[in-house]
Amino acid sequence: MSRSSRLRYFGMRQPQITLLSSLLFVLAGFVMTVVLWSLTPISLAQSPQLSHRPALWAQQPMESQNWVQPPLATRGADIVDSTGRSLLLRGVNWFGFETEDHVAHGLWKRNYKELITQVKDLGYNFIRLPYSVQLVLGNETRVKGIDVNLNPDLNGKRPLDVMDAIIQEAGRQGIMILLDSHRLNNKTIPTLWYGDGFTEQDWITAWTNLATRYKNQRNVIGADLKNEPHGIATWGTGDRKTDWRLAAERAGNAILAVNPNWLIVVEGIENGMLPKQVLKRHWMGGNLENVKRAPVRLERSGRLVYSLHEYGPGVFDQPWFSEPSFPNNLLDRWEKGFYFIARTRIAPVLIGEFGGRKTDETSKEGIWQNTLVRYINDRRLHSAYWSLNPNSQDTGGILNDDWTSLDAGKQKMLEVLLPGARMRN
Repeated sequence: MSRSSRLRYFGMRQPQITLLSSLLFVLAGFVMTVVLWSLTPISLAQSPQLSHRPALWAQQPMESQNWVQPPLATRGADIVDSTGRSLLLRGVNWFGFETEDHVAHGLWKRNYKELITQVKDLGYNFIRLPYSVQLVLGNETRVKGIDVNLNPDLNGKRPLDVMDAIIQEAGRQGIMILLDSHRLNNKTIPTLWYGDGFTEQDWITAWTNLATRYKNQRNVIGADLKNEPHGIATWGTGDRKTDWRLAAERAGNAILAVNPNWLIVVEGIENGMLPKQVLKRHWMGGNLENVKRAPVRLERSGRLVYSLHEYGPGVFDQPWFSEPSFPNNLLDRWEKGFYFIARTRIAPVLIGEFGGRKTDETSKEGIWQNTLVRYINDRRLHSAYWSLNPNSQDTGGILNDDWTSLDAGKQKMLEVLLPGARMRN
């Protein structure tokens, strides 16, 4: 965007005035332009790669912010708002609704509004919010782990009422929400989108219920359909029982019939015996190799986002972390596994989970994590860190066990992705 168009965007008009006044007005306008240029969070005219530089969510309430206007859509490998401006999703996972507590964790230590403010001030622009199908369909009435002295307005609320409150407060503060169907029951992550006493129709009904519930909640941007399909999940085989690509189409189209403005986020599988599979092993939900041959087909265009999860040896010491070419071998893996989708502009790519405890430049996990952060930044991929929660056993979180102070190493590492950050403690 040029300087002159920026002035028009901020609503400045030039009145009919005298020559001297005109000169003074021009000088004042120049000064104001410089000031506005310096205060704007991100200039859309600075990117060498894109005509519209991806902008982060403005640090102000959604109702008054000037940059990102929902609903969001896709344009090639970009995610854009309703004005056509590109943006980068930079998020954090806040889990708990998918557990037996039936609520986002940490509310035994913090007020939920303060937690959301901290997320905003750290520079993140969306929260990936996991839930379980059991929570939505089971009419759960009890929550565990809320200190009502810290959260008095949550006293007596049911789980979905608490979810409403968190989503509404996030919207008030200008934070987007991506809902994530993380589990079927409240205990384990299933291999497929059905099982554990739930049918495919249960899974789809939970989604359409949420799509209806939040249809007018502008900061809820989409549906991450199924967390980490793995095991016997396949892609493009045509087997209705295992073909995740077909199931994603059925669920995605059902959601869009109710709420046509949501993004539909489709994760990969694990292995699935794909034809011409190049890489021998993947993380659960990380195998998108077959997208080019068998893409997801939604009835509404401009809504599809592909996603994957990527972890380091602190979660599981995969063979590629011990190869002599590590960490350079990671770049080849990521190109073949998922980046080709964004590079060839098939669709946007979201790394919906990544994280680990070590952030140094000497341990395998630290090297992996720093390499991935640089890769996300250089390739302008969308991302959500796992997790805000410190009680993720194998990764820890951005917050320490007190749920207030920061893991300084993690936040420092991530700041390259978060140019809007205002707190760096």
